[in-house]
Amino acid sequence: MSGDTDPLAIALFSEILMAGQLARNRLSRALPKGMELSHFSVLNHLAHTKRDRSPAQLAETFHVTRGAMTNTLSKLEQSGHIHIRPDWEDHRRKIVTISTAGRAALQSALAGMAPVLDDMVSGVGREGIRAALPVLRNIRARFEPE
Repeated sequence: MSGDTDPLAIALFSEILMAGQLARNRLSRALPKGMELSHFSVLNHLAHTKRDRSPAQLAETFHVTRGAMTNTLSKLEQSGHIHIRPDWEDHRRKIVTISTAGRAALQSALAGMAPVLDDMVSGVGREGIRAALPVLRNIRARFEPE
C-alpha cells in the first residue's frame, strides 16, 4: 500500500474501540456504588495474582502513570479495600495488598457484572468467544510495550 490506511484495519479498530467503550460503560453501571472500573481491575488483579505488588509494579501492569495509580490506590485505601505498608526489605518502596473488605467488594462487583457478562456469552455464544479470544490476545500482544 502506498501510505493509504487499509480499510480492513480501520474497520477492525473502529469495532474494537466501540466495543471497548460500550463494555466499559455497561460494566461501570453494574459496579457497586462508588466503585470504578479501575478499582475493580486493581482488586481483581491483586486477588488473582495472590502476591503483594508495589504501586510502581501496578502502574506498569496497567500501563498507567504512577500518579494515576497512586490516585486509584488512595481511593481503594480510603474505602478499606487495600492495605498499603512499607516494604520491609526496601524502605523506599510500599507494598499493596488486598484486604478482606476488598475481597468482599470484588465479589460484590463480580455479582453485579454477572448478568452483563452472562448476556454477552449467551448472545455471542461460547464457541464465538473461544474463536475470538486468540485473535484479540494477538492484537493486544502487538500493542504491549517491547
